[in-house]
Amino acid sequence: MPSQRELFYQHLAQTTPFPLALEIERAEGIYLYGKAGEKYMDLISGIAVSNVGHCNPEVVKAIREQSEKYLHLMVYGEYVQTPQVELATLLCSVLPEKLNSVYFTNSGAEAIEGAMKLAKRFTGRTEIIAFKDAYHGSTQGALSIMGNEKLKQAYRPLLPDVIIADTNSLPVITEKTACVIIETIQGEAGVREFSTAFLQSLRKRCDETGTLLILDEIQCAFGRTGKLFAFEHYGIEPDILCLAKSLGGGMPLGAFVAPQEIMQSFTHNPMLGHITTFGGHPVCCAAGLAALKFLLREKHLIEEATQKGELIKQLLSHPAIKEVRGKGLLLAAEFESFEFNKAVIDRCIQQGVITDWFLFCDNSMRIAPPLIITTAEIMKACDVILNVIASIAKQSHN
Repeated sequence: MPSQRELFYQHLAQTTPFPLALEIERAEGIYLYGKAGEKYMDLISGIAVSNVGHCNPEVVKAIREQSEKYLHLMVYGEYVQTPQVELATLLCSVLPEKLNSVYFTNSGAEAIEGAMKLAKRFTGRTEIIAFKDAYHGSTQGALSIMGNEKLKQAYRPLLPDVIIADTNSLPVITEKTACVIIETIQGEAGVREFSTAFLQSLRKRCDETGTLLILDEIQCAFGRTGKLFAFEHYGIEPDILCLAKSLGGGMPLGAFVAPQEIMQSFTHNPMLGHITTFGGHPVCCAAGLAALKFLLREKHLIEEATQKGELIKQLLSHPAIKEVRGKGLLLAAEFESFEFNKAVIDRCIQQGVITDWFLFCDNSMRIAPPLIITTAEIMKACDVILNVIASIAKQSHN
């Protein structure tokens, strides 16, 4: 009889020639457990998803309770479903006052697609400005605004009227521009921050031209940077905010949030301007509600993200590490090459610490653990990483 690993390769579509192919039996907190008793410390949170930890007991309880009431009932927006209503209400209560209408989706890419449509519909314009090395998802529209040609070229033609701007200067925003879409902190570029002055100038220019500013916080929201939302660091507010990943507490859930005045554009000319069958699934919304309540109650986790991030920066000191950059617990450790980085990542996994690299910065190691990670666990993880780096550096010099 074929093993699970053999069936994985036979029947699950692959995205790379070398998947990690770890066989995980269960997960709890910051740990994943293999079938043969292996224990892995997850330093990437399933790519910024498990902010409140794997199988957070409150999230699991909410999933169980909601699954016993009802699952899918009807396409999005037709029935009053308590998990959707309660999560949307709580979300709006912690956002700027103008962001008072939530459209739930299944994923981050879907949130981006919806936000792009909304901006074009509301403004009556078609031009979209995005940025070099931006990653907003892999669907056709999200791919169109991706800031890296290597992953796009095989799928052209893509959406017209898309401008990919350089990150070093303010783009040319005019009365033809429907929206500017930007990650508040660039993720797949290897955790790159924009200056406060740049983001505030961007906000000002959008205001002057009637252009909507869309902030993609799919990877950096919900406490990861030391604030509930990353835009709070920079003194700006978006017109549309895109969320996903940790929003669902480990379940598939995305959202774009906008003022009701803007969101109402979907209700006429044409009616049903944006629709989804499973967006805002009640079980996913129940999980997201429990995760957000947990995070708001345990606010110290958000506040401590900054100190924990600084501790990691201090501990990861080695001649092979060119830089450790980032905000809070969204970090990148940069090496000389992808080859060195990949060797470190592979060896760390063998030693029980899971890390990864970035799509557009493959010489940098991703460090984004669940916010519940303790100081002792950080020290242990960094010790493993440093020992691995020292061992590989020694081998490369011999």
